[in-house]
Amino acid sequence: MRRPASWLVFVLCCALSACNSAREQRAKYRIAVIPKGTTHDFWKSIHAGAVAAARDRGDTEVLWDGPAKEDLRHEQQQIVERFTSEHVGAIVLAPSDRHTLVGPVERAMSAGIPVVIMDSGLDLPESARTNPNYLGYVATDNRQGGVEAARRVIELLKGKEHPKVLLIRYQTGSESTEQREAGFRSTIRAVPSIEFIESTDEAGATVDSAQRVAERLLSDHKKLDAIFTPNESSSVGTLRALEVLGRVGEVKLVGFDAGEILVQALGAGKLHGLVLQDPFGMGYQSVMRAAEHLEGKPPSAEKTKYTTLKVATRENMEDPVIKELYARDLNRYLNP
Repeated sequence: MRRPASWLVFVLCCALSACNSAREQRAKYRIAVIPKGTTHDFWKSIHAGAVAAARDRGDTEVLWDGPAKEDLRHEQQQIVERFTSEHVGAIVLAPSDRHTLVGPVERAMSAGIPVVIMDSGLDLPESARTNPNYLGYVATDNRQGGVEAARRVIELLKGKEHPKVLLIRYQTGSESTEQREAGFRSTIRAVPSIEFIESTDEAGATVDSAQRVAERLLSDHKKLDAIFTPNESSSVGTLRALEVLGRVGEVKLVGFDAGEILVQALGAGKLHGLVLQDPFGMGYQSVMRAAEHLEGKPPSAEKTKYTTLKVATRENMEDPVIKELYARDLNRYLNP
C-alpha cells in the first residue's frame, strides 16, 4: 500500500527536528572564539584546535568570528560586544591591541561571561585579573621565542666579523610581537660584536605592507647580514622583498610562525630559521579551559599556560616533534 507524500514529508520533518534537538542538547556550552584576524595560516590552526576541543567534549559549540586583518581593532571590539550582548557561555579572545580591547573584555566579564585571553596579552587592571570570570592566559612564551630567534641568528653569524642585524617590528600595541621583539633585542644587544639596527618603520598587518617596508629598509642598509621578523605576515613580506631585490641567501632571515610559504622557503634554504608556536594546542586548551569552567570544575591554579615552542631549521624540519607544529592536517577539523 502506497503512503501519501504528505506522510513522507511528516516523517522527514520529525527526523530533522530530532536531529536538531539532539544537536542543541549536545551543544550545552556555546563558546565564542575571536582571533586577531582570519587570513593567516596561524589563525586557521587555532580555529582547528578550538573545533577539536569542542568535538572531544561533545557538548560544546565553537562560534568562530574575527576581523579579516589584524589591524582592525574597532571591528574586533564590535565582535566582542556582539557576543556579549548575545550572552554566549564564554569568550576566548586573541586581542589585536593590548589597550583598546580592555574595555570590551571588562564589560563581558561584568555581564557574567567568563573570558580566556589567548595568544597575545591584555593590559587588564588588577580588579579585572582577580575577577572570577577572568580565566587566564594561554599562549606561547613570546619573549622566550624572541630569545630563541636571536640565538639562531647568532649561530648563523658565527665567525663573521662585526655583522649587522636588523629587527623589523610588527605593529605597536600587539603584545605578543612586542614581547618577541623585546626578547630578540636584549639577546642580540648582549653580543658586543653585532651591530644591531632597529627601524621606527613597522611591517604592519599585511604581507604587502611588510614587503614595502622591508624593500625600503634593505635599500637603506646595503650590508645587512641578518633580519628577524616577529610574525607570519612580516616574515612572508620580508622574504618576498629579499627575492625581489635578489638578496636571498646573502641576508639570513629568521622568522616566526609556520605558514606554508615560510615552511617551503625553509626547506629550499631561502629562510634560515622559523620559531614555531603551537596554535592548534593554543585553540584546543583555551576552549577546554572555558568549557571546564562552565561545567563547574575548579579553576586552574596555573593562570598562565605556555604552549610548545620550537625553532625549525632546514636540518631539523623533518623531526616528528617539529613537523607536528607545521604539518598537521587541519582539513579534518575545518572541512569535514
